Amino acid sequence: MKTVSLSGSLRANVGKTDAAALRLKGHVPCVIYGNGEQIHFSTDTRNFKNIIFTPETNLVNVEVDGKSYRTVLQEAQYHKITDALIHADFLLVSDDKPVTVHLPVRTVGQSEGVKAGGKLTVKLRKVKVRGLIANLPEAIEISIDGLAIGRSVSAGDISIDGITLLHPKNISIVSVVTTRNVTTEEAAPAGGDKKAAAPAKAAPAKK
Repeated sequence: MKTVSLSGSLRANVGKTDAAALRLKGHVPCVIYGNGEQIHFSTDTRNFKNIIFTPETNLVNVEVDGKSYRTVLQEAQYHKITDALIHADFLLVSDDKPVTVHLPVRTVGQSEGVKAGGKLTVKLRKVKVRGLIANLPEAIEISIDGLAIGRSVSAGDISIDGITLLHPKNISIVSVVTTRNVTTEEAAPAGGDKKAAAPAKAAPAKK
């Protein structure tokens, strides 16, 4: 995984009044937790460009009061009406403890079903996984070579050393569906197996 940087200022007060005042200034109240400690700080909303407002999932090096914390974004809260970011939680990470993150899905190869006129549908843009930081790639790459019309790649088809997918095995991640350009004869039989004859392989993206 890539690492991005974020700098902030310690919060003198952590009440609702202080949080509201920070938001009026365009800042986001945040907290870092882990290893039995909590660090409350705030940072400019614009600093989240490469953390939340991106399809990627990155490690976050947070600098507060002259100290550096290696973290991952654990939770983000948004305003119910404006969708503005109003709070962010960061989890301290270490090399010897597994963490849970959502990694983006990236398809590679050319689907036979798409060549025949079908449409590739990515049902999960990100998948929830757990593993050591050293084992986490930038994205989960899924090969769609040989994926025919009416067939899919499910969570149970994906196996990556050192990483556990936290989804039911039958959850479909990518599939090729029939379009108007495909005749009924070209589509997979309604009662047939919807998965590829040979499960598509997934490999971690380059770190």
